[in-house]
Amino acid sequence: MSTTKKVTFTAVAVGLSLVALSACGSSDSGDKADSKSVTLVSHDSFSVSKDVLEAFEKSSGYKVNVLKDGDAGAAVNKAILSKDNPQGDVFFGVDNTLLSRALDNDLFQSYEAKGSGQVLPQFRADQGKHRVTPVDSGDICVNYDKKYFKDKKLAPPTSFADLTKPAYKDLLVTENASTSSPGLGFLLGTAAEYGDDGWQGYWKKLKANGVKVVDGWEQAYDEEFSGSAGGKKAKGDRPLVVSYASSPPVEVLYAKPQPKEAPTGVATGTCFRQVEYAGLLGNAKNEKGGKALLDFLISSEFQNDMPLNMFVNPVREKAELPELFVEHGATIDKPETLDPKKIADNREQWVKSWTSLVLK
Repeated sequence: MSTTKKVTFTAVAVGLSLVALSACGSSDSGDKADSKSVTLVSHDSFSVSKDVLEAFEKSSGYKVNVLKDGDAGAAVNKAILSKDNPQGDVFFGVDNTLLSRALDNDLFQSYEAKGSGQVLPQFRADQGKHRVTPVDSGDICVNYDKKYFKDKKLAPPTSFADLTKPAYKDLLVTENASTSSPGLGFLLGTAAEYGDDGWQGYWKKLKANGVKVVDGWEQAYDEEFSGSAGGKKAKGDRPLVVSYASSPPVEVLYAKPQPKEAPTGVATGTCFRQVEYAGLLGNAKNEKGGKALLDFLISSEFQNDMPLNMFVNPVREKAELPELFVEHGATIDKPETLDPKKIADNREQWVKSWTSLVLK
């Protein structure tokens, strides 16, 4: 989910050091080569198993520091604003909905990561320039609380159109499309479904049907959604939430005892395909370490470890999915997609129109 994110869950424990770096002047090339640590800037949902990370640190000689910087949309914006004096060496978590913004602002420098040839062709982007490396994919979808719908004897929604029906009034929470990657992905899914002439009319209906908008994924899923098991606060009262097709496995993984069936489901007709990328920051202080870290992110070790940590799909050929992920995660055969150029040409205006329509 992008999450994660990537798709991407804050409930997953990570054995990582979180280091906040203050902005400073650029170092000379000798400092870059001699540095024994490398910093990954990411959204809040980055996660990796402790033993996998330690193995990379031992083999590479670099200590990995992770700076988590909010939801994906906010993290990308911060990275652009600080690009002259970046907070780290590699940025992970820019997805296909925000990629053009990062590239247009020259956030990354070119580097073709070792193992790039093993990345499935459909996930590759920026061909020839290699400013970003694909890391994971996932589907942004509406999730539903199975118990709520069972108790109410109400069939859960299965499509975008269902969400505007009176039966689902005041049940859906989504994220702000201007600050959140899944929120933007959901908006783009409606644009793909209803086209340039129809998506605003759809959102008018959705607003009239009581959709609630919050800033980011963690607030929506952990605080507002009634089906969440991982939030720090009491469960919310909204049984529909914009999240990921891979959300149900995390509910199974963290339930005690583990249920045979996931307590949440996926409205498979509401999905938009998301791909997350990483890149070497343009003014990275440790370019050599950053390149090694990018190699690691598409290595078989990281790709095989990733599904049960960030609950997203690997992009490397022959990567293995764990049984829990396969059994309880939803497979989306026909997700909504948009051409990256169309996203680049229309995203800012779509978000501006959406904000005026939905938040005012």
